[in-house]
Amino acid sequence: MAKPMTRDEIVSIIGPADDTFVAELKATGASADELQEAWMWLNGDEALINSGRPLPGSRVATLMDILEPDDREL
Repeated sequence: MAKPMTRDEIVSIIGPADDTFVAELKATGASADELQEAWMWLNGDEALINSGRPLPGSRVATLMDILEPDDREL
């Protein structure tokens, strides 16, 4: 089972975030390592693919959905 993320870990990975957003990320049950992986996939997936990493697992994919900006808000 993944060690639950702390607010400090989340902010160190994604930068400043409000309490609601932090709570949403924590509710996934993902670890800080999984959040880091999701952040890396969203911000440089080509490098991850080129290094031969497998595609993201389900928790990482869930984090990616939360982290990805919603096109409707643009």
